[in-house]
Amino acid sequence: MKKITVADIVKELDLTIFYGEEYLDRIIGVKDISRPGLVLAGYFDYYPTERIQVLGKTELSFYYSLDEETQVYRANKLLVDPIPCVILSRSFPPPNSLLEVAKSKKIPILGVERDTTQFISVLTNLLDNLLAPTKTIHGVLVDIYGVGVLILGQSGIGKSETALELVKRGHRLVSDDAVVLKKVAKDSIIGSAPDILKHLLEIRGVGLIDVVKLFGMGSVRGHKEIDIVVRLEVWQQDKAYERLGLDNKYYEILGVNIPLMEIPVAPGRNLAIIMEVAAMNHRSLKMGNNTPEEFNQRLLTHLKSNTKLKSSF
Repeated sequence: MKKITVADIVKELDLTIFYGEEYLDRIIGVKDISRPGLVLAGYFDYYPTERIQVLGKTELSFYYSLDEETQVYRANKLLVDPIPCVILSRSFPPPNSLLEVAKSKKIPILGVERDTTQFISVLTNLLDNLLAPTKTIHGVLVDIYGVGVLILGQSGIGKSETALELVKRGHRLVSDDAVVLKKVAKDSIIGSAPDILKHLLEIRGVGLIDVVKLFGMGSVRGHKEIDIVVRLEVWQQDKAYERLGLDNKYYEILGVNIPLMEIPVAPGRNLAIIMEVAAMNHRSLKMGNNTPEEFNQRLLTHLKSNTKLKSSF
């Protein structure tokens, strides 16, 4: 799993630094968050010290109810390695005893204006995104009728030209040439463009074009979940390509299997229209309309009826 630092979340969420600006390089390696009420109450078993600790009104009210000696003892139990940092919600200032222990252990104490529940939701989403497994691949990602289509194929086969035609037909470009892929859930891959390539499309013989400037903001989007993968390849005369759609193929990305279509490229084939049909067919399958399976059942019924007819003679 990826790792980030406390400085990353301070920057993203504009957190107040009560102490430890020089220690913001502490590592955050997990996306789970802890509200350490039980630790403050004196139960120290199973304390997840690798998590960010968030103190809200409930935890701080209880902490203030303790005598000073107990506060220091519990703070020492709370602030142990490898804890990344402690964050106080609702703009609460840190208790002096907690702050002194944090200084002795060089652990950042931070603050935020949001209430506890809202902040934990925001922080969880941020950590899910920052810590998601990531890889970058050569390809093009386009949103076609709301379906995220990742187009793969060898260099020069026509991926970018196909994307350009799709943009002209009203669809939206996510990324050209390089696609950053993130596994944001067990079976979900989100694709986006590297910052340096956002909104750019490379057309051989023309050069780089800015899709937004030529086609408007409606022609692009920042990210899209990948629903299907289309691999373009040069037509091979001796290869048997899928003609009915009964055999399901998949392309594995970060442990997630995504439906794969292999499209042969040959003169006269309109790839943009084929991509549109592939996207519409995917949506149709999601709605329970399986045309290949329906045809197969129709064919089997026809063959069965012909067999019965012949056996009657």
